[in-house]
Amino acid sequence: MKQRLLGKTPEELKEIALDAGLPAFAGKQMAQWLYVRRAHSLQEMTNLSKAGREALSQNWEVGMARPLGSQTSVDGTRKYLFPVGEDPLNAVETVMIPDQDRKTLCVSSQAGCKMGCKFCMTGRQGFHGNLSAADILSQFFAIDEAAELTNTVFMGMGEPLDNWDQVKKVIEILTAPWGLAWSPKRITLSTIGVLPNLKKYLDESHCHLAVSLHNPFPEERLEMMPVEKAWPLESVVELIRRYDFTGQRRVSFEYTVFDGWNNTKRHADALLRLLSGLECRVNLIRFHRIPDFPLGPASDTQMEAFRDRLSRGGLTATIRASRGEDIFAACGLLAGKHMQL
Repeated sequence: MKQRLLGKTPEELKEIALDAGLPAFAGKQMAQWLYVRRAHSLQEMTNLSKAGREALSQNWEVGMARPLGSQTSVDGTRKYLFPVGEDPLNAVETVMIPDQDRKTLCVSSQAGCKMGCKFCMTGRQGFHGNLSAADILSQFFAIDEAAELTNTVFMGMGEPLDNWDQVKKVIEILTAPWGLAWSPKRITLSTIGVLPNLKKYLDESHCHLAVSLHNPFPEERLEMMPVEKAWPLESVVELIRRYDFTGQRRVSFEYTVFDGWNNTKRHADALLRLLSGLECRVNLIRFHRIPDFPLGPASDTQMEAFRDRLSRGGLTATIRASRGEDIFAACGLLAGKHMQL
């Protein structure tokens, strides 16, 4: 089985070039073909010698995965299904969300998820493996809107910080001058709070952060999010307070609102205490019903009342518009199911 060039840095490509008998500068040439010209095959890399391309092709290929299919929502949101590895039943979903002059890619970083959040379809299916940098980058390069993407959120299937080595490489490729040359301001990573790698993310990148919060009370959060036991929310917030979010980098807290579970005055006041003095935003998310789950979504009136109480307490709070629910592309609904396409 051939190895994939996609996801390699210029330094790694240089070593690959030398091993194939090509000059060292061929590594930079390959990086340009991969990330600027977005070549789909070695044969497109015409400034490499024919002999060099043939030598490379013995062991290497570009390795861009093609989507198995797609669905388009009534609101224009589009969901793609991508294969992962050799198992034909293993797949992940990625979602392209159009909004006026923006096209945001909600990208997956794992097949399934280890975190086991009870209200998330991805978490309920278990963990099936980490995506490679090539798997993740294929989601950017192989969709119809690839040339039009303006932003990305690592909010698809999986916990990005549980696959930090590969996600870090993707962020490097997205932001490097030799890569896509995106500003870090165009990238947001969402996490439930994997503390060791959260610190690495905050130290090693300048991208935005979104934290899945959902309940300010530890014992209640633990009911739905097993991760609360390993990495308590209070410790996550304490770490975040050590970093500067008063400039261009932003931190937000994601809060899925359930009817009667986390939308009371008591919860709003606890949230105000927890985040007091922190420059941040709280995004209130509509819960989308899933099978065999006891809780339902809060009403629009309940969500607005909860938002208003947070706002009166000094927190910036917004209700996130739900996109793609009719094709199971909204928050918490991604499951990588072939049958949905």
